Amino acid sequence: MKTLKYFFIFLIINFAALGIGVLLMKNGPQTEWYLQLNKAPWTPPGWVFAAAWNSIMLCFSIYMAYLYKLLPNTKVKTLFTIQFILNVGWNYVFFNQHLITLGLIVILLLTANISVFLYDFKKLLSYKTLFILPYFLWLCIATSLNLYILLYN
Repeated sequence: MKTLKYFFIFLIINFAALGIGVLLMKNGPQTEWYLQLNKAPWTPPGWVFAAAWNSIMLCFSIYMAYLYKLLPNTKVKTLFTIQFILNVGWNYVFFNQHLITLGLIVILLLTANISVFLYDFKKLLSYKTLFILPYFLWLCIATSLNLYILLYN
């Protein structure tokens, strides 16, 4: 029962992060600036980003519910808070401010943060660690897209 409660709490927080990120990017993917960029040939269509992030945040909420139930300590709270700030912040830095290099730094830090979740808690969570893999894999793709834009623009 406690896991379900945590799931809904993290679901609300994670989808709030997506909402805040969308607000901070100010129609970034539809702006002239973004549309004119040389993008990686493997850049997915826009609808894939929404589908991916919704799935990722659903899985991440499940992951966090199990983790927080087992380990409601300062390290988990700190890692989660850092993840939240970096996730939301990337949208502002990249799309709103057009700071591609800083965006790459932010997304690399976010990927490192998610890697810490993946590595540090895999023994504790066992197979439930699979719930954070979509986040990690998507960040690898997103990082490559950001890097391509940095290199070819």
